[in-house]
Amino acid sequence: MTNRLSIALAQMNQRVGDLEGNARAILAVRDRASGADLLMVPELQLTGYPPEDLVLKPEFVRRTMEAAERLIDATASPGPALLFGSIHNEGGLDYNVMILAEGGRMVARRLKRELPNYGTFDEKRVFASGPLPEPIEFRGVKIGVPICEDIWQEIVCSHLADAGAEILLVPNGSPYELDKDDKRALLVRSRVTMTGLPMAYLNRVGGQDELVFDGSSFIMHPDGERVVQFPDWDEKLLLTEWKREADGWVCETQESHELDPFPEDVYRAMMVGLRDYVGRNGFPGVILGLSGGIDSALSAAIAVDALGPDKVWGVMLPSKYTSDESLEDARECARLLGCRHDVISIAPGVNAMDEALAEAFAGTMPGLAEENIQARLRMVALMALSNKFGPMLLTTGNKSEMSVGYATLYGDMSGGYNVLKDAYKTTVFALSRWRNRNRPEGALGPDGPVMPASVITKPPTAELRPGQKDEDSLPPYSDLDRILEALIDKEMSVRETANATGEPEELVAKMEQLVLRAEYKRRQAPPGVKIGARNFGRDRRYPISNFFHTGLPK
Repeated sequence: MTNRLSIALAQMNQRVGDLEGNARAILAVRDRASGADLLMVPELQLTGYPPEDLVLKPEFVRRTMEAAERLIDATASPGPALLFGSIHNEGGLDYNVMILAEGGRMVARRLKRELPNYGTFDEKRVFASGPLPEPIEFRGVKIGVPICEDIWQEIVCSHLADAGAEILLVPNGSPYELDKDDKRALLVRSRVTMTGLPMAYLNRVGGQDELVFDGSSFIMHPDGERVVQFPDWDEKLLLTEWKREADGWVCETQESHELDPFPEDVYRAMMVGLRDYVGRNGFPGVILGLSGGIDSALSAAIAVDALGPDKVWGVMLPSKYTSDESLEDARECARLLGCRHDVISIAPGVNAMDEALAEAFAGTMPGLAEENIQARLRMVALMALSNKFGPMLLTTGNKSEMSVGYATLYGDMSGGYNVLKDAYKTTVFALSRWRNRNRPEGALGPDGPVMPASVITKPPTAELRPGQKDEDSLPPYSDLDRILEALIDKEMSVRETANATGEPEELVAKMEQLVLRAEYKRRQAPPGVKIGARNFGRDRRYPISNFFHTGLPK
């Protein structure tokens, strides 16, 4: 029996499906943790998380198990024991597993019991549930290894405590959401006070398609004291020293990092999501329509901060309705950010389409169809530049517009990725004001303002007809977003939303109808960073053909 343990915790990034690359990264961290008794890495670190339907491909599972065997063999070399996440197939079933390896052999294996099947998670689709896990005896210490969702239900931690566990080491793949830090801390506090055991909560970092992982790992004692707090967003290896005292184990290491408050946390999430998406899909950079409006200005700022100004190309695509103010604001955005800026008029293309459609449109009044031609011609130009020179087209629409269908299918909705997809318009304003006063840690963009103040203060407009303003068709965004948050994020009925927001029930019912009618558009939208509890895509899966609503009877 030992009275001291040195446990290295590695908050790491991952690449889904990159078995060899992830294994090399694990072994490189093991080399750096040479003074530790044990090294733990996050959930499914070998495969990347979430592997989704890759698990349903037998060849992927077979190669994963082979890679796990090679990792186990590698622990024959000097260094700490290794606790890593992988996939194990047994009896024709696939399990989410943590493997403890030392001295070139597998010491223990524990299977995840509680499989999340809500929101972004769909683990019951690909994994089987394991039995209640027993503690692992390591150097005479009984260590419980509940895996991520295992601590969200009481039964696993309670069972481990009853079975004699002395320390809880918890590997996670926990995506970022607004206020997620507080939720994790409350959960862990309830588990450590219930069991009387200290817990090390280890999470991954980095972006994976729509999900972003913030890390924010920590260690908490049974009295609820958080003795170690990792940074958010960054990889970090920390060697922690543990001591057995009369009433149990304590972590002697103390380290603290401030976590990003709102809206900085949202901004950093967008940076990380875009950086990893662009890099991992092989794009040399991004191109976007820089219109002089706030959405494109913020998207450009995030792109420059994530990728660097040399990898961002802004293109202004004016029509006859584009104001001089918009032209100047777009130019000034690009100057402040230091990125490339070009102006390509769509007026000749609009004239050509008017001529081509003149006979078919004869006898009709100009309207939405003519407006949408402009939006779609802009995307034709941007996609031509993307195809010709390689940068990914970055979409710039926000969640408020996407909610009510105030976006043009095959127009401004086109692109490969959208950092604002889950950000309501009021959040866009908050992020823009914040970035003009602050430069986030790790940003590759400039200090100081990144957009003219006029971009933030002028009334939002698509400039598709003379004098157009968003509020001609929609309530003020401050009102609209409160309605949408109730209808979408909280799944309230029209009547409940009207009571909660104080908005007229007729207006709320109209907004509900707009949300439901726009579902077919959203199904064709590009992926984007998830920041809230109910993003369009992974979290919210509504039928397109849908006859249920909660509004006023017709």
